[in-house]
Amino acid sequence: MREFAYTAPATLADAVEALARGGPGTRVLAGGTTLYDLMRLGVETPRALVDVRRLPELAGFDTSGPDELVFGAGARMADVAADPVLLRDYPALAESLAKAASPQLRNMATVGGNLLQRTRCPYFRAGPPYPCHKRAPGSGCAARRGPDRDQAVLGTSASCTAAYPGDWAVALLAFDARLDLVGPAGSRTIALAALHRAPADTPQYEHTLADGELIVRIRVPVTAAGRGSAYHKAGDRESFAFALASAAVAVELDRHGTVVDCRIALGGLATRPWRVPAAERALLGAALTGEAARRAGETALTGARPGAHNGFKTALGARTVAEALRIAHDRWPR
Repeated sequence: MREFAYTAPATLADAVEALARGGPGTRVLAGGTTLYDLMRLGVETPRALVDVRRLPELAGFDTSGPDELVFGAGARMADVAADPVLLRDYPALAESLAKAASPQLRNMATVGGNLLQRTRCPYFRAGPPYPCHKRAPGSGCAARRGPDRDQAVLGTSASCTAAYPGDWAVALLAFDARLDLVGPAGSRTIALAALHRAPADTPQYEHTLADGELIVRIRVPVTAAGRGSAYHKAGDRESFAFALASAAVAVELDRHGTVVDCRIALGGLATRPWRVPAAERALLGAALTGEAARRAGETALTGARPGAHNGFKTALGARTVAEALRIAHDRWPR
C-alpha cells in the first residue's frame, strides 16, 4: 500500500475544500469497507484521503415526512435497515440493506458510500496479468475470453461486462430516488438513475459525479406502492454474498386487485442498476397473477446478452422478478 495524506475536516464546507485542494488523486473515506479493500489490492492508490465519517451534515435520516424519506449519506446501513417505518411501509428498501454484506460490514458501511461501491469482477480485482479496461483503459477485457459466470448480461459492451454489485441502489432506483450533491461548483440534485454510467467504450468512468463532488443525502418520494414491495436476491449463499440476480419491485393494487402502479429494477444482472419500464407497463391495468408475473420476468430480461458461462442468468433473472412480484403482491394490504 502506498503512502497517502489524511485529513478529517470538521464541516462539509471544509471537506469540499479539502477535496478540491487534493485534486483527482484524492478519495473520500466514509465507511471504508470497500476503499480499504481496493487499496490493499492496488486497485485504488489515492494520494490523499478525506475522512467524512464525522460530518454532522451527513449523519442521520428521517422517514417521518409526508412527502419524502430523507437519508443522510453518512447514515449506517444497519441503522437504516432496522428503521420501523421502512420495515412496515417500504420493505424493499429495508431488505436491500439487510441482505447486503455481513452484519459487521453493515455496521460500518454508509448508505451514500454504498452507492459507489465498485464491481466484484475477478479480473478487475486481480489486475495483471489479466487485462481489464476498467482498471487499465485500453488493456482489454479478460472476461471476453475467460470464465464469465458472474458477469452482467444486460448493458454490456465490447469493452466491459462487469456487473454492478450493489443492492441498495437497485431498490432506490425502483422508488425514483434523488441525490443531493455538493462540490467545488456548488450544490445540485440529480436522479439516482443518472448516477451510474453504462460502460460503453470508457468503463473506467463509473459514475457522473464531478471531481470533488460528494453525495450529501438521498431523497425518496413517499408512495403507497412501498407497502407492496420486496427485494428478492439469488446468490451462491443465503448471506454475505453478492447477487447473481436480484429484483426490487413495488406494486399498488386497487380494491379489485388491479395493478395501478408498478416498479421493477434489477441487480446482479447488469452493468449498473437496471430499471425495466417495459415489464412495468406489461402489468398495469391487470391482475397480478402468477402467469402475469412470469411474463413480466421474461420481459425484464429482454435484450440480455449472455457470455459463454452465464446463460443461466437469463432464466434466473426472470424467475427472481416473478418471485419478487409474488412476495410484493402478498404484502399489499387487503
